[in-house]
Formats: sequence, C-alpha cells, structure tokens
Amino acid sequence: MTRLSMAVRSLVTVLAALLAVTAASATARATTEPKAPADFVALRSVDPTIIQEIRYFTPHNFVGERIDGYRQPLCILTRPAAEALHQAQQRLLRQGYTLKVYDCYRPQRSVDHFVRWAKDLEDQAMKAEFYPNVDKTRLFEDGYIAEKSGHSRGSTMDLTIVKLPALPTRPYVPGEPLVSCFAPQGERFPDNSVDMGTGYDCFDTLSHTLDPRIQGQQRANRLLLKDTLEGLGFVNLAEEWWHFTYKPELYPDTYFDFPVSTKSLIQSH
Repeated sequence: MTRLSMAVRSLVTVLAALLAVTAASATARATTEPKAPADFVALRSVDPTIIQEIRYFTPHNFVGERIDGYRQPLCILTRPAAEALHQAQQRLLRQGYTLKVYDCYRPQRSVDHFVRWAKDLEDQAMKAEFYPNVDKTRLFEDGYIAEKSGHSRGSTMDLTIVKLPALPTRPYVPGEPLVSCFAPQGERFPDNSVDMGTGYDCFDTLSHTLDPRIQGQQRANRLLLKDTLEGLGFVNLAEEWWHFTYKPELYPDTYFDFPVSTKSLIQSH
C-alpha cells in the first residue's frame, strides 16, 4: 500500500468516526425530548367539536410572540379532564353554545418563558392590551406570573363560550394598534366568544370571576361557563374567569415539560 493510499484510508476512517459521533449525538437529542404519559390525550381525539384557539402558539398574547414549547396549536389534557370537558360541551351544545379553549397543558419551558419576559422590565410591547393598569414590576407580587403553573400538570385549561353558529375570528397582526382588554366588547380585539366583560388573559381585577362590577349579560355569561363546568368536577380560579382545573388531578404534584405537539403523544397510544 502506498503512503498516499494509507493517508486516504486514515482520512476516511476519521471522517467515518466523526459522522458516527454526530449521528449518535443527534439520536441522543431526539430520544431525550420528554414524552407525555399514556393518560394524556389530544382534546380533538375526545371531542373534535370544541373550538381550539391556542393563543400561545400565536403572537397575540401578553408576551407578543409564540411561546417556547408550543410547536402546534393543540390542546393536550389528561384523559379524565378531556372527557369531562366533552360532557360540558354536550350540555352547552344543547343550549346553542360551544366551548372554545385558549390554552390547555402548558410545558414548564413555556412558564419559564413567561418568567424571563416578566423580569425584562423594558419589554412592554403588549401592555396597552393585556395589562394597561398594572405596573410590570408587580406581575409576580400580584400573582399574574409565577414560576410554576397548574397548566403544566395537564388538568387545567383556559376557555370560554361561543354562541352558535361560530363566526371566525380574524387573526392578530403583529404591530397593529392595541386596545385595552377591558374596553367595551366592540372596541377591544375581536373574539367570536360571548362577552365576558374582559378579553382573555386580561391582567386586571375585572377578570375576577365574580367581580361585582361585572353585571347583566356579561355576568350571566361567566356564570353559564362556571356553573356548567363546576357541575362536572371543575374548579374555577377566582381571579380568572377563564381558568378551570378538573379535580381530582391525575398528577397533582408533577410539572411536565414535553412540547405541545402530536409527537409528544405518539408513544402514548
């Protein structure tokens, strides 16, 4: 064997080794992505009639960009929570309404994104809509942002009610003029839901489910959602009319971090 051919063979051997290491690293990264336990399901597999408008997959939220971990606009829940939501939907459909979910399971990495944003006091791009009366320095103290969320346990969801037939909601255009989330319904960002008195994720005491300033049809709408869900085992968070947790939770002490994606569920079925 000539010196040249030996050098070429050595180079090929080195390249092959490098490729093998690279492939092994890629495989390791692919296999280490967290997966959902077997009792997590896509809501649409239990009830495809519930509208899904997953806000954190879009830039129309208090951060102003898609949130880490939301790879698809998908509602994932523990199966008992999804099945109870299906029962609620059946009751509302008979009354001419449908449920619409804004958020369901939320990975811990998404909560971490919220925390980073809340600590960046310079970023107030979405203040005029989502927290016009709240100083950003108070988001943790006032309870609007926390380092853990019940959503990460898989049995909590944010939702509302839409009158049938459901009209489409126009998409948010980044950079468009913002209007306060507690402005009259005809002025704030359009939503095909019934009027709940504030928009979703409105950081204000007006979002408290039973705030006495919310009266008339707005209060009736909140109570329709609350009474329907509480009759099936859901518990409302008093500070947020849209926030409900199905009890008892399958994972009351576990905060998951698998991405919001159908791939997170593939090995669970």
